Amino acid sequence: MVILSLGRNEKKNERVEGKRLGKYELGGTLGEGNFGKVKFARNTDSGQPFAVKIIEKNKIIDLNITNQIKREIGTLKLLRHPNVVRLYEVLASKTKIYMVLEYVNGGELFDKIASKGKLTEGEGRKLFQQLIDGVSYCHNKGVFHRDLKLENVLVDAQGNIKITDFGLSALPQHLRADGLLHTTCGSPNYVAPEVLANKGYDGATADAWSCGVILYVILTGYLPFDDRNLVVLYQKIFKGDVHIPKWLSPGAQNMIKRILDPNPKTRITMAGIKEDPWFQQGYVPATPEDEEEDVYIDNEAFSIHEEQHESEQNDSGSATLINAFQLIGMSSCLDLSGFFEKEDVSERKIRFTSNLSAKDLLQRIEDIVTEMEFRVQKKNGKLKVIQENKDHKTQGSLSVEVEVFEISQSLYVVELRKSFGDASVYRQLCKKLLNDLGVPPRKL
Repeated sequence: MVILSLGRNEKKNERVEGKRLGKYELGGTLGEGNFGKVKFARNTDSGQPFAVKIIEKNKIIDLNITNQIKREIGTLKLLRHPNVVRLYEVLASKTKIYMVLEYVNGGELFDKIASKGKLTEGEGRKLFQQLIDGVSYCHNKGVFHRDLKLENVLVDAQGNIKITDFGLSALPQHLRADGLLHTTCGSPNYVAPEVLANKGYDGATADAWSCGVILYVILTGYLPFDDRNLVVLYQKIFKGDVHIPKWLSPGAQNMIKRILDPNPKTRITMAGIKEDPWFQQGYVPATPEDEEEDVYIDNEAFSIHEEQHESEQNDSGSATLINAFQLIGMSSCLDLSGFFEKEDVSERKIRFTSNLSAKDLLQRIEDIVTEMEFRVQKKNGKLKVIQENKDHKTQGSLSVEVEVFEISQSLYVVELRKSFGDASVYRQLCKKLLNDLGVPPRKL
């Protein structure tokens, strides 16, 4: 994401460099992304500040994101709301595209939470009300954001939010015949479980989930779903496995619970959120601008050698870029062991993949550890492997929890987690299991 704000370096970045773009005088760089920069700019006639997103045409061709840029521009043309970053015009040269955007000088909401920690419930509710106002307005215009997260919510000098980065947004024409969206996209910690399921999803319901994650972070200071391992994170989201702190008010707890419902059919809707008593406290709805202004777009903006681009895409030797969610969806025909085989000494856990079913895996593990004279307890589909050594002159006791995660019909991840006990006995157990289950050897 390219940041459209100054944050702490406001004075420095407002420095005028003397470069002109039509009626705009460009200043310092506000942020940088993979395909360009955002610079501070000032209208020389009115003195009004702007943010100019400068996109290198050759880079968007190389990254194959021409359609993403077109989509962002097309979407922002439709939106006129106090809580959505506004697009004023699009200029172009032979090598660059210039998006002239509303200037927001308070930084990302992410930075606000990172530096300040959790907000008070009153302050957090106000930001959440503005977020819901902006997102529901987009939905009413037929726009689904699909990448809502703290980094894509800016805060202005008055403490009001501005939603930005519509590069992954979807419009009604992107719906399939079943009336659903099917592109798996977004940011892992914020994405709804039905998006991960890869069976089609409602854009408004998925956006509501992401708003719920943002609310949780605003009120607690940390993410509801988080893990360094993508598979474990995936499972937590899919199960809606979230801990809601008891110190939050009953109204806030209820709101989070109703939004972070893993079942999209029973999840609270945007309209339902607005009617909730907790949400309604001090709520003053924003007033969108009714009039629609034409956004000037230079015809040169997308004259970027489409013929060359198409020939490059049709080159049989070129690689196809896929995201992590698609990779998981394709896991039935790929060896993903390198992603998930990992020992974390600090957390005393190890993970590995297997093509055996969950039932067969648990039975094989039980047989192996029983032969090693461990005792096994079964509970809620998990195994607890225990060794109780009464002779303290030899190796000590050990307790290990075993859990199996289903990633697809033909790929499972086994997690071994040591609760307590002798490290050397734990390593022996892990080596025996890995060897007998046919997992490639590695240093433990």
